[in-house]
Amino acid sequence: MKPASFDFLCPDTLEEALAALAEGGGEARVIAGGQSLVPMLNMRLARPGLLVDIMRLEALRRIETSGDEITVGAGVRQAELEAWTNLSRDLPLLAAAFPWLGHVQTRARGTVCGSVAHADPSAELPLSLVTLGGAVTLRSRKQKRKVKADDFFIGMMATDLAEGEMIEAVHFPKARTGNGYAFREIGRRHGDFAIVACAAVADEKGLRLGIAGVDDRPRVFALPALNDDQFDDALNDIAWSLNARDDIHASARYRRELVRNLGRETLKEASRCRA
Repeated sequence: MKPASFDFLCPDTLEEALAALAEGGGEARVIAGGQSLVPMLNMRLARPGLLVDIMRLEALRRIETSGDEITVGAGVRQAELEAWTNLSRDLPLLAAAFPWLGHVQTRARGTVCGSVAHADPSAELPLSLVTLGGAVTLRSRKQKRKVKADDFFIGMMATDLAEGEMIEAVHFPKARTGNGYAFREIGRRHGDFAIVACAAVADEKGLRLGIAGVDDRPRVFALPALNDDQFDDALNDIAWSLNARDDIHASARYRRELVRNLGRETLKEASRCRA
């Protein structure tokens, strides 16, 4: 299939892009890497009246460190962040997640913020952002606001993005010395969206476990420091608290079993990295 007809704008400035989004209202959509939106256009699952291409805007093509925070602009491709010199040191959770994220070809085109905006409940970047306690900066012609990642994702491919707004950047907390980070995933094939993905952070206060692929958005659970014989009970409670469903890829029961087993291994790995 081919997309329904639409207007296309390639603005020279961010202000021009924001003005177009404001004027287009609910009919306007941002396009960057196009790895999520273009298939939806071709299948006519999305029928925008206007596409605003932001990839010429140099102001959005930045990876910056400010204090304890890494800012990734809306024009940064996934491959650019993956190749960033300081990734392993400053964002080790993302360094562990990137090999699971799509394929070389899709990472070369897709953007970091595009994956966050698409909000697929199985996607690795939204999971990593929520697990780390990151944030999203939203921009419109009238205002700029910063939203915690856990508040930004509100449901199945649903976000707090309002009409006329776009994601300007996402913010990842910089890794702290002494913390442990781990990421694991199970999919039907390497590069597919996860059936279940787990991300974990271990620090002096305890553990954080993020889970994707089970509920309608990435979920994060705070746990105390656990001994090996305490993991099973904690993960069983987590597995039953998630809104697992049967689909063509896996049953709800299988997903809960993956939460128990994959979650245990991810938490143990993060704890070992901290030690």
